[in-house]
Amino acid sequence: MGLRTGSVLPGVVAVAVLTAGSAACTLKNSGEPTGGQGPASARAGGGSAVLADGSATKVALVPGGAHPYFQPWKSAGAEAKKTYRLEGVTFDETAEWDQQKQNNLLSTLAARGYNAFGVFGVSPTDINTTFADLKSQGLAVASLGSCPAGRNEADFCLSTDVELAAYKAAKAAIDAMGGKGTIVHLTGNNVDANTQLRIKGVARAVKESGGKAKLLQTVTDIDKDLQTAQKAVSDLLTAKGKQIQGIVSTAYNPAVAAADAVRSSGSRAKVVAIDDDAKILSSIKQGTVTATVVQNPVGQAKVGAWALALLQSKQCAMRTPGQSVDSGSFVVTKENVTTYDRARKAKTDRLKKQFADDVLACG
Repeated sequence: MGLRTGSVLPGVVAVAVLTAGSAACTLKNSGEPTGGQGPASARAGGGSAVLADGSATKVALVPGGAHPYFQPWKSAGAEAKKTYRLEGVTFDETAEWDQQKQNNLLSTLAARGYNAFGVFGVSPTDINTTFADLKSQGLAVASLGSCPAGRNEADFCLSTDVELAAYKAAKAAIDAMGGKGTIVHLTGNNVDANTQLRIKGVARAVKESGGKAKLLQTVTDIDKDLQTAQKAVSDLLTAKGKQIQGIVSTAYNPAVAAADAVRSSGSRAKVVAIDDDAKILSSIKQGTVTATVVQNPVGQAKVGAWALALLQSKQCAMRTPGQSVDSGSFVVTKENVTTYDRARKAKTDRLKKQFADDVLACG
């Protein structure tokens, strides 16, 4: 998501770690639900991991606050519940991006019997305290959509490699500019660790141009809402529009605002956005937006819920507690705007196999 307004959450379950040298995740079907083997869809895991019984797992998917990026978590969670025969899956969020309010929500969900949590924490520095607290209660925890700053106290992190995604976006903009010119970078909260990684990714692409491309300005703290982003982009184009050949947005609201502003102003700046908002995809088809870099929130929720069920049911453990896994990012242009989701679905399938073969240890 052009996201990451911060991240932190209460902890979850400490999962037993298998001894080194254990084989790739292999799970016998001995723990199947009473009444015999569950249907193939319930047992399908991908790779050699098999969720024999997820009927006692209740998964809570909890964003840091309201944001369009998280909406696919709802349908993906519902699909995971049905596919893996979980006891329950809920999607819940606070109205504000406030770590204490998120902590309170997580405590409430735990009291209601939810025992596996996929969380996008509000504060990247404080969230580890939350993760550790949840884990001390015997709960399974994943950091989804973002990774904490420093060591990850959740069982695993499944998130976009945001530095790589920003690098891809800047490269696409520079290529569209013919390899030279001046770009601006629009992004989110300056104190957010993910924002700093995105800034590094864009800087790397600019550096690789050998001086042919230049970064005119990085504009931070404009992803609060669309109105904030629209004003910032309008002011930027009014003041410096003639100097700008490319606009790279690595946050959701500025991407939508930039697409609108370039279309209405007649600017010839090449815009590379983030995520697959319908307005952005339409602008790519019309040619007013050059490209967008989409992420994989569906894969985060589906694979995350499946892996959490394997951990919470003690059918698997983490090989490396706290491991981070890239959920994928994809450059979308006019050429693949109608077919890019195939690549994203294929990545989700590969993620399951990666977890089965390399991330989890099952037995």
